[in-house]
Amino acid sequence: MSEITNEIKKRRTFAIISHPDAGKTTLTEKFLLYGGAINHAGSVKGKATAKHAVSDWMEIEKERGISVTSSVLQFHYGGYCINILDTPGHQDFSEDTYRTLMAADSAVMVIDASKGVEAQTRKLFKVCVMRHIPIFTFINKMDREAKDTFDLLDDIEKELGIATCPMNWPIGSGKEFKGVYDRQKKEVELFSDTHKGTSVGEVKKLDANNPELDWILDTQARVTLEEEIELLDGAAAEFDQELVSQGELSPVFFGSALTNFGVETFLKHFLAMTSSPLPRMSDQGEIDPMTEKDFSAFVFKIQANMNKAHRDRIAFMRICSGMFEAGMPVYHIQGGKDVRLSQPQQMMASERKMIETAYGGDIIGVFDPGIFSIGDTLTTSKDKFTYEGIPTFAPEHFARVRQVDTMKRKQFVKGINQIAQEGAIQIFQEYNTGMEEIIVGVVGVLQFDVLKYRLQNEYNVEIKLENLPYEHIRWIENKEINLDKLVGTSDMKKIKDLKDRPLLLFAHEWSIRMTLDRNKDLKLSEFGQS
Repeated sequence: MSEITNEIKKRRTFAIISHPDAGKTTLTEKFLLYGGAINHAGSVKGKATAKHAVSDWMEIEKERGISVTSSVLQFHYGGYCINILDTPGHQDFSEDTYRTLMAADSAVMVIDASKGVEAQTRKLFKVCVMRHIPIFTFINKMDREAKDTFDLLDDIEKELGIATCPMNWPIGSGKEFKGVYDRQKKEVELFSDTHKGTSVGEVKKLDANNPELDWILDTQARVTLEEEIELLDGAAAEFDQELVSQGELSPVFFGSALTNFGVETFLKHFLAMTSSPLPRMSDQGEIDPMTEKDFSAFVFKIQANMNKAHRDRIAFMRICSGMFEAGMPVYHIQGGKDVRLSQPQQMMASERKMIETAYGGDIIGVFDPGIFSIGDTLTTSKDKFTYEGIPTFAPEHFARVRQVDTMKRKQFVKGINQIAQEGAIQIFQEYNTGMEEIIVGVVGVLQFDVLKYRLQNEYNVEIKLENLPYEHIRWIENKEINLDKLVGTSDMKKIKDLKDRPLLLFAHEWSIRMTLDRNKDLKLSEFGQS
């Protein structure tokens, strides 16, 4: 086996998804703690004096105590090289999460034990299903009052349409939380509240038949556990690695990320159940990292101004095959020319380290002089293939943007274009007019606040937003349609995107059906392609 193949085999690249406040960022930090990547986990709560979570780096994130952009974090543990894609939990930033999931090989879903499956989890889960990626569930906050455990599993199965297989089982919750029962080893891991910010503290494990357990568990807890395990053995799906790999069965673990309990157990099982980097689809079929020797990658995220001092743009790439070496020339398919990827780096949130090499499965950031777009393919292969595009999700909120100081037109156009290239917002122009009228579309309204904040702080441009009544957007699939002759409805608006593609905005869903009825050849799509 070649050194490159060996390195790729060690890689595990996954995204962490959850509803806000389910404890995702805390879990991420505990992984880093066990991997020795950080010495002390930061508090995630938004207090002015608190340490901010390692994965939250943007100023607005620190002010609000929420994650706005995805972070990329790499660490080593147990012989593996792990790339974590930490995503924003807040639904208004889900567009970033959708794209990040395109770069992951599996997903860890964090669920709050007191709340179960929440709206945001459903939405993100659909993207995982669309890609058939394995999903692992960590039910968090067992040291607080929780819903009935069977109800939680039922919730996941009904809401998300995936079978569950509990790998361990909680003994009580809240003040009565005693630990978890490992179904495979038939032993109990006893809960103890370790030093919260450190990985200190050994977990005590006892065989299920050990008489010492009778001192720790009262009779009722013991009887309840035996009854629940018996019921579980009869009713729950059995573990099947093939179904897990196909994204049809989710292994479930219970614990408390804040107190470290169950985190390392989960990490060890997760690494054993996940695969090394998977093949990716291109316009020339699947590209398998185990057989494809040439370097190839795609851009899934662009982030401007990560470093205030340098006002730079970083293009994040998922390496799909081969080995990357700093300074090597690679062919940029969409640009149609060779480029050198300068200042290659790996991230620990906003901390960066320059790298010399990286392998299939790794995520790297490179300096972007303004030539890359989301979805771009780069390769050293003579067969110039293109990886599948990343879907652009339809915005649901629209506003007309006006700058307060018209003398700052240049900064305004530069700023709004750069932020749009990151993919968090989509910008459109009125059909048949120039850049004077700019319409912004976002998935969630909080993105409007981020846009205002960033234009003001990064480009010194103040804007006013005028909300528009549209809620639905459709891309026009057939290019031969004459937009001037299109028969629409009174609440329809014709616009175009930055690539001059025509789109239609509608205030009501029934208007879409009516417009299609009136224009028999018209084909509309809910998704654009990056």
